[in-house]
Amino acid sequence: MELPPHLFQQASFGLILVGGLYLFISEKLRVDITAMLILLALVLTGVLDSKQALSGFASEPAIIVAAVFVISGALAATGISERLGTWVSRAGGRGEARTIAVVMPLVALLAAFTHHVMVTAMMLPLLLRHARDRQLPASRLLMPMSLAASLGTTLTLVSAPAFLLANDLLQRAGAESLGIFSITPIGIALVVVGTLYMLVARWLLPRRSGERNDEDYLRLDRYRTELLIVKDGRWCTRPMSELQKALGQRFRMLGWLRDGRRRDDLTAASPLLAGDILLVEAAADELLSLHEDAGLDLNAIARFGDQLEGEGDPQLVQAVVAPGSEFIGRSIRELDFSRQFHAVIAGLWRRGADMADRLSDARLREGDLLVLWGRPSRFADLAAHHGFLMLVPFAGEAKRRLRAPLALMILGLTILAAATEWLPAPLAFLLGAVAMVVTGCLNIEQAYRGIDVRIFVMIAGVIPLGIAMEQTGTADLLAQGLSHLVAQWPPLLILLVMFSVAALLTQVMSDAATTALLGPVAIALAQLLDLPPTPFVVCTALGAVVAFLTPIGHHGNLLILGPGQYRFGDFLRIGLPLTVAIALVSAWMARWLWLDGPLWPTLQ
Repeated sequence: MELPPHLFQQASFGLILVGGLYLFISEKLRVDITAMLILLALVLTGVLDSKQALSGFASEPAIIVAAVFVISGALAATGISERLGTWVSRAGGRGEARTIAVVMPLVALLAAFTHHVMVTAMMLPLLLRHARDRQLPASRLLMPMSLAASLGTTLTLVSAPAFLLANDLLQRAGAESLGIFSITPIGIALVVVGTLYMLVARWLLPRRSGERNDEDYLRLDRYRTELLIVKDGRWCTRPMSELQKALGQRFRMLGWLRDGRRRDDLTAASPLLAGDILLVEAAADELLSLHEDAGLDLNAIARFGDQLEGEGDPQLVQAVVAPGSEFIGRSIRELDFSRQFHAVIAGLWRRGADMADRLSDARLREGDLLVLWGRPSRFADLAAHHGFLMLVPFAGEAKRRLRAPLALMILGLTILAAATEWLPAPLAFLLGAVAMVVTGCLNIEQAYRGIDVRIFVMIAGVIPLGIAMEQTGTADLLAQGLSHLVAQWPPLLILLVMFSVAALLTQVMSDAATTALLGPVAIALAQLLDLPPTPFVVCTALGAVVAFLTPIGHHGNLLILGPGQYRFGDFLRIGLPLTVAIALVSAWMARWLWLDGPLWPTLQ
């Protein structure tokens, strides 16, 4: 007996959905590969045509997500993200409660316009250092920070793929489109509730100081080098405090030489003069930034760089001093690297800070990491020398700090254009991303590298899943079954049901996949109940984004799992009451915004 076409399509879609869910949950394949397999299966079975299947790649959510990744990369490349993160750490003070009260809202604000995992990764080393310096348990700070980064994605429509997909579903259903700040009232309420909750519930968190090797990890970020103040450069005659402020916390002053003599009488208020040499420790990114600053140069490069022979543009590489190396015990001055290897030692990292004041006087030890400046054609001799364990490209990436005001202006104009609907949101963010590249806030390689292709492809792949669920009638079928169960329930309870189903599913699936799967069901259910679909879809997306039941539900939580020495039960103990509170606030606020419900509870 031959199945009717619609039943065959529903059966085909059901099998594809079950197979896709299995792959998403089991993670036997990457999520983007799974999304592409689902897309191809929908086309091959005739559930969707090729145009429908490929529509996700040109969809608004995919374009906005790619643009947000580029804009986030520009904020990092110009040092804005790091500067804000450092300020957050400084404003946290010395107390645990104050740190949480300051860090959570500001981290949430950062995550509102950037990617929350990037914010978590940026804040992680800063909070580890903050906890160590103030003798606070790192486990009491990292989880609140990670939760705040996820809560911050609810402040704007563009900060989480799930909300972009929800808006796309609403538009295709004929409902009114969401604005960039449509969900902001809910987001503000969630950030406030989350912060207050963590201030009270922090006592439930374990008191662990983080991984034992976190200090060594951070120490690798401090390279010893010497800076030369360039004649007629922008730092000449300006006070030292301005340079320290511009370079931030990852730059540490060790000494100041003038006319070849160490000057301990010079202070932060003293002016910098041409020819001054600053003895400093700097992070890898800062080392490149310092060299590319027109008013500064690395002293070794300024002295010997013009003498280097070879072909190709000079560049920085790293080399580790090997055990038994002939260089061990000899000072950098004695080695005369520029003559022997046609390279100069521009920086040095050593486990522990025990070394001479001047870089040239430092006697090398086994395991020292040298930062070498030279021409590529001469690196073959260095790489083959038995005195080195390896020769690899330098890990740093220069910060374009001078373009930080420009990056902030572009971000502000982008948000303004999207918020006022002067330009459609996808076009506004795409224009903002292009402007970041054109104005040099980041280069094109950094822009492409900043885009998480897996998330872009996954979003493009799961959008057809929602289309197929609607087109085959599966969404209506599920909605009818659900409507028989909840037909007599009040809207608030139904909104809680949609949030809860999404919250459970997102523990094993991504927020975007969960929203694409349940969004059509939410729309069909609202239509059957003759209610606006917006609150139902928004609550579904919220359940997919801010359900903190397990560490695997959010990538940011996975980043802090090891450094905070957390266990699975820690997340459940903290996350379950928080998720219940978030569900109640989300449903209540959604009912107030779109179903004319009361903002404050009444006794009637």
